[in-house]
Amino acid sequence: MLYKLSAHNHKQPFKGPFTITRVQTTGNILRDKAKDTAFGSLSYIDHAVMKKGLTIKMHEHVNDEILSYVWKGKMYHRDSAGLEVPITPGNLMMMNAGSSFWHEEKVKEDYVEMLQIFVRPKSTDLEPNIQFHKKPISNSDWYWMVGPEESNAPLHVRQNIYIYDAHPKQGDTLEVPRKEGYQPFLYVLNGKITVGEEVVGKYEAITHDENKLPNVNVEENTTIVLFLVDMDASMSLTGTISGRS
Repeated sequence: MLYKLSAHNHKQPFKGPFTITRVQTTGNILRDKAKDTAFGSLSYIDHAVMKKGLTIKMHEHVNDEILSYVWKGKMYHRDSAGLEVPITPGNLMMMNAGSSFWHEEKVKEDYVEMLQIFVRPKSTDLEPNIQFHKKPISNSDWYWMVGPEESNAPLHVRQNIYIYDAHPKQGDTLEVPRKEGYQPFLYVLNGKITVGEEVVGKYEAITHDENKLPNVNVEENTTIVLFLVDMDASMSLTGTISGRS
């Protein structure tokens, strides 16, 4: 059975120069099956818009695994390891905060629209790490971005979760990747798709309770992000952001 998470379910904890639409990934998507605001270890998706001149001052994360996925604009990252790196479309950043990691974010030009994806790690107080990867900007088919440590993914997360993106065009049809024992969560960053009988637009998501999704039919040019999640994986609940329920 298909379950859809509609845009009106989301909260906006911040509004103004820094606006966050916080996608609580279970929310109502699993209805009476939901025991937590997270979808397994996938805790939150913060769909953020950041205006020119914004600085989010140096702050700490503990026990959060965070994928920064910029869709529009350029966000400047500076951290306690001494790195200063621009994050742009096609340039991904995975921060494995572990026991402690400090960073700052800044927007110098135009505006930024991006996702910050919070995953609960498998255990607490792991070694801090940061990773970067350059990928195609407009891949029409699925691109594998993130996977567990033992996988061949370009970026590693310390959890049983796989993350893909695609930028298909109107009229395209995509088959959704599957993995035995992993439940899909498909998020629409922009555009509109149809999955089965469900129309899914920006800020919305869809899943299936039998670990498979029908093909995606693209109604408008779109950017979609797919998560395959081991719903039974062990996880830390102590993350600065990801651990909140």
